[in-house]
Amino acid sequence: MSRTITIDPLTRIEGHARVVLDMGDDGEIKGGGIIVNELRGFERILVGMEADRMPQITARICGVCPSAHHLAAVKALDAAAGVEPPPAAKLLRELLYMGHFIHSHTLSLFVLTGPDLLFGIDGAPANQNIVGMAAAQPEITKMALRLRTVGQKINEEVGGRGIHPVTALVGGMSFRLDDARRAKLRAMAGECLDLVKKLAPVAKQLLTTQIDANSHLLSDFVVSAWNMGVVASGKVNFYDGPVRVTDEQGDTQVEFRAPDYNKYIVERALDWSYMKQVFFEHGGKEHLYRVGTLARINVADGMETPLAQAELETFRAAFGRTSHVTILQIYARLIELIYACEKAKVLIDDPAILGETRVPVKFKGGSGVGYVEAPRGTLYHDYTVDERGIIRAANLIVATQQNYVAINTSILQAARRAVHKGSDEALLNTIEYTIRCYDPCLSCATHAVGQMDIEIELRHGSNLIRSFGRGH
Repeated sequence: MSRTITIDPLTRIEGHARVVLDMGDDGEIKGGGIIVNELRGFERILVGMEADRMPQITARICGVCPSAHHLAAVKALDAAAGVEPPPAAKLLRELLYMGHFIHSHTLSLFVLTGPDLLFGIDGAPANQNIVGMAAAQPEITKMALRLRTVGQKINEEVGGRGIHPVTALVGGMSFRLDDARRAKLRAMAGECLDLVKKLAPVAKQLLTTQIDANSHLLSDFVVSAWNMGVVASGKVNFYDGPVRVTDEQGDTQVEFRAPDYNKYIVERALDWSYMKQVFFEHGGKEHLYRVGTLARINVADGMETPLAQAELETFRAAFGRTSHVTILQIYARLIELIYACEKAKVLIDDPAILGETRVPVKFKGGSGVGYVEAPRGTLYHDYTVDERGIIRAANLIVATQQNYVAINTSILQAARRAVHKGSDEALLNTIEYTIRCYDPCLSCATHAVGQMDIEIELRHGSNLIRSFGRGH
């Protein structure tokens, strides 16, 4: 007989998901994975709309990473219109994006993953949240929330809104930066850099302590895969540059630009999930690959800014040039947070940021592809636009889709280790923790907005043994 166990508080992921695990006659986990229950619908909704509305409309796919969709959309439309934005517009877009990364990575590191690091994977659910973290470490929590807030303020100052930005337009930006706003932004970037210098050693120590206490995290949670990320002159870049793809050993297999993405990326619809499955096709074979924080530092030669580069060198001295350990996505996220804080200041100090910000635009009919590195991985927007500036076709490929196979692999690794611990709580904790390492955005993956929720079903063949979860 099946039974349901309700556990509160809600899980710390974005979106609504259900995990189904298949148990064999011997009591071992044989298969399973994450099923996303939210309707995929944005691509169809976009067809027939005015193209120049895409940066504002697609930003509403998700409240966690709207700036990624905002910029991927506008870059795709720049390409479709055949225009090159002025240097100042590109700098402002990238500055907006650094604010977004500061906000998003701080949220993931300290609000979502922080309780895992502070209280341990098997910590009491009542403490596994930002309230419990604030009670245990008030100063650290205060600094982390302040860093997230200032990053969001940078995003708001440049993007026009803290959530769902509106200032990136086809051909450039909607405003020109003046000295007063530049000074305000410079102060914000300076505060972010000061805060991350204080927070980074704390986050690193918490992660190190967890790894030391759970050495199996380095051995049992490994997904050997190809890696994908955007690089500029070989360095990690979130906004522009070729996409580099490396194999399991870290050797570069291909670099490509936006129009060529569909030569390599293969999407498949699934009859049991609204999220599509994605593989990388190369050399006549389909390869499992990962995107996101760890993938980006795996494909890159280095980081552009000094503090982030120093931390990357420390990472590689400990874990190697290329790593496939799932938990190290948390460490990679910290390296990128340092980079975003440093890069924001570099962008503000660039004299070219005060220049003209838009060129004239007229759609003549055609297609365009734009991509950026969203916090969770490479994001593609592909539009076909007619001569009247109307969208005739749209395709979005988001990070969590591309990580879908890897996430399912990690879920099975977690389940097989935890299923015999004797409690639903232990199994749930281990699976949730593993999923959070990817920082998945399920609203983006299905192009819909949902609620934070997770349910796990344990099955033997077609029979439900039990189901349990958080948020029911």
